[in-house]
Amino acid sequence: MKARNKRKQAGFTLIEMMVVVAVIGLLIAMVGPRVFNQVEKAERTRIAQDIRVVENALKFYRLDNFRYPTQAQGIEALVSPPSGSDNWNGPYLDAVPKDPFDNAYMYANPGTRGKDIDVFTYGADEASGGEGSNKDWGNWNVQ
Repeated sequence: MKARNKRKQAGFTLIEMMVVVAVIGLLIAMVGPRVFNQVEKAERTRIAQDIRVVENALKFYRLDNFRYPTQAQGIEALVSPPSGSDNWNGPYLDAVPKDPFDNAYMYANPGTRGKDIDVFTYGADEASGGEGSNKDWGNWNVQ
């Protein structure tokens, strides 16, 4: 009789397992959105820092060359000397940074949003507009 009782209480019942799985599911449902919100916040922070770094490098380029790189020269002019720039004193950046979605930052000269130049990314979707990770970020709206 003792052996039979020990065998019955040796494992978990199906109901106990279902309760544990349900509790784990509830915890994930509560914590999940907060974790994803932190990912978007980290993306925004990195984009803001990258844009500031590129903008500062462009200012140093302008001090040496008396103008910003042309649209055709782009941000690459900060890494290697473009043709015809006798005053180039770079490199102003070690490498052209990429946004958190592995896309190159874009550059517009002249700027179209109230600044001399625009440094921006279209986000994960690589298309103008969007929300969340697809939002456009540039030197006009980063803090």
